[in-house]
Amino acid sequence: MSLKDVQLKKEYRSLIDNVVQKFYIPTLKHAVMYQRAVGFFSSSSLVEISKGIAAMAAAGGKIQLVASPYLSDEDIEAIKKGYEDREKIIEGALLSQLSDDHMDFYSMERLNLLANLIADGILDIRIAYTEDKHGIGMYHEKMGIITDADGNKVAFSGSNNESASAMYVNYETMDVFRSWGDESERDRVNLKQNAFLSIWNDFEPNIHVLEFPKITDAMIEKYRKKLANFSVDREQFRPAISGNALHEPTTPYESTNSNYPKIPENVQLHEYQLEAIASWVGENYRGIFDMATGTGKTYTGIGALTKLYDDLAGSLGVVIVCPYQHLVEQWVEDLEKFNIKPIIGHSASKQKDWLDRLTNAVRYQKLGIAGRSFFCFICTNATFATKKVQTQIQKMSGNILFIADEAHNLGARNYKKLMPENFPYRLGLSATLERHGDEEGTEALTTYFGKKCIEYSLDRAIKEKKLTPYRYYPIPVYLTSEEYDEYEILTKDIAKHVKKLKNGKVKLDDMGELLAMKRARLIAAASEKIEALREAILPYRNDNYILVYCGAASLQPEGEYGAVDDESELRQIDIVTDMLGNELDMKVSQFTSKEDMDERAILKQEFAKGENLQALIAIKCLDEGVNIPQIRTAFILASTTNPKEYIQRRGRVLRLAAGKECAEIYDFITLPRPLSQVYSLPTEYTQYDNSLVLRELTRMEEFARIADNPLDSHDLIFKIRDAYHIQYEPDDQELIM
Repeated sequence: MSLKDVQLKKEYRSLIDNVVQKFYIPTLKHAVMYQRAVGFFSSSSLVEISKGIAAMAAAGGKIQLVASPYLSDEDIEAIKKGYEDREKIIEGALLSQLSDDHMDFYSMERLNLLANLIADGILDIRIAYTEDKHGIGMYHEKMGIITDADGNKVAFSGSNNESASAMYVNYETMDVFRSWGDESERDRVNLKQNAFLSIWNDFEPNIHVLEFPKITDAMIEKYRKKLANFSVDREQFRPAISGNALHEPTTPYESTNSNYPKIPENVQLHEYQLEAIASWVGENYRGIFDMATGTGKTYTGIGALTKLYDDLAGSLGVVIVCPYQHLVEQWVEDLEKFNIKPIIGHSASKQKDWLDRLTNAVRYQKLGIAGRSFFCFICTNATFATKKVQTQIQKMSGNILFIADEAHNLGARNYKKLMPENFPYRLGLSATLERHGDEEGTEALTTYFGKKCIEYSLDRAIKEKKLTPYRYYPIPVYLTSEEYDEYEILTKDIAKHVKKLKNGKVKLDDMGELLAMKRARLIAAASEKIEALREAILPYRNDNYILVYCGAASLQPEGEYGAVDDESELRQIDIVTDMLGNELDMKVSQFTSKEDMDERAILKQEFAKGENLQALIAIKCLDEGVNIPQIRTAFILASTTNPKEYIQRRGRVLRLAAGKECAEIYDFITLPRPLSQVYSLPTEYTQYDNSLVLRELTRMEEFARIADNPLDSHDLIFKIRDAYHIQYEPDDQELIM
């Protein structure tokens, strides 16, 4: 295969296209030469270069990188005045950019790979800067040429730096040209190739290119030496290359006696957490922690695990399940703080042999082998449901603790039958245990886990300063006539699929649920929301720490990243991204199921800095568990009517952060028609409005109830109730349709 076999676009936009997955990896897989000129040199830029290059390097390919040093004003001034030799100053600036601060495991392994490529002569780095009569400056050109064994070339240029923030955060564009394209494309490829060679060989006027052996030596010393005994992700970097760049995985149990839970010295559990654990112990180590988002459910759960371990004198197996991979990784981070080395089971786990580790851990724990009497296995709900994991679950016996994070998900029909009855110790964690419209599922959860050992409400959390107070601003929008016609048809059809239960309650059948989901998507994507958002967000266009929620999404069966995004929702999120990023010139990025865990980590890091990224535009993947405490202002377009979802969304905004005294929530309330029209219409004309109106009222009243500014909502609430003659609180029966 060659570069001609790769499906290439003429232009890539980073907020629409996954540039790494769609461009770099497929093209570099076929390359024998990768020539890249970038804007600046840093550890993060080196990490990005590593993606997709291992196969090329294994085939004898070469990488040539030209980068510019980041020079401070002091550096430039020193060069101007001749205080020190310029090459010494540049060298110092480059060395300062070789950092491993905030680097995750994958990033460090990629730097290890690059260090080996340098040592093996595969990667060559040269440093460029500009100089003319006005002084010294940064070399800004950003271009690249990828060449395959047949001499085919792909050239690209644009605003991308070779850095994490450029690829995933900033709104960047990149133009692509092929040597086998038309005459115009071929000319552009030749121009880029000649320009790169001229720069690389230091022939370009006013651009100086230098080699710095000390820099490459420093990279080898810093990154290769540190990770000489680690392995990189074999799926990402296969096949292996020479020079010890790749290694076979080592077991995490190098010192098995060190793997046991203990409270870290720098962690002090709050009184309410200790009370919850004490209550759980009193219930024979069974129960539910019903705690508001942001109040420390995970630490409380691990504290309970640690208490049980101590009480059992060290003989304990633990199984933890979470809905999504990003929650598993957040748990792993916290487990490691408590000295626990978990076995991590899901499709993207770094532990490729996790099933073998689990099998051995179960065997050792059952046999009571010294030093192997404790293990902790954590996985996604989807992995937990697989036959291979259920086989191991059935083999477990004795002292086993089952912890379910976001336990409400296990009340679903396909999961509740899998909850292991052979586990004597059980703990369910959730901010919203009650399943909306599913009493049977809720009852199954309480029957299995036991009573609530703590109910730590959002109200209490705000009052006790565990969460941030907030101000709430409902913004009414209305369905267009076309949208309302579709809404009315769906509502009539839903009414045909209501069935009465033996207990007198009613619920929708399967077809009714599908129709209700379609109606919910219609409401979530109401077209008036876009213009209403533009008006509401204008005063914040220069602010940071903004979250915009677009339409709801359905759960993904395999649970890879938590959500599958509906096409209409993708249209809405793209419209919002374009409006904020282009029309309002804000620095924004999408946060959806399309972004993998590494990309999300970068987005969270950049968002927290408050420099390169002002706003995240999300769909459902932020609903559960993702911790981004810096969010200060939320614009909720989603208009979800499921209490679990809107409580989760509110909780995302209320986490404590430095300098965050009060959060703001703008909620776009979808109504069937303007209230002025409702007053003049006979009741029979508005009968299909009631379902939507009641649901929106329920959410508004809940949000306004504990907001710092309830009066700002009460006027709209009163007008809606008055127009529709609603003088009562709706119950579940009335919300079905």
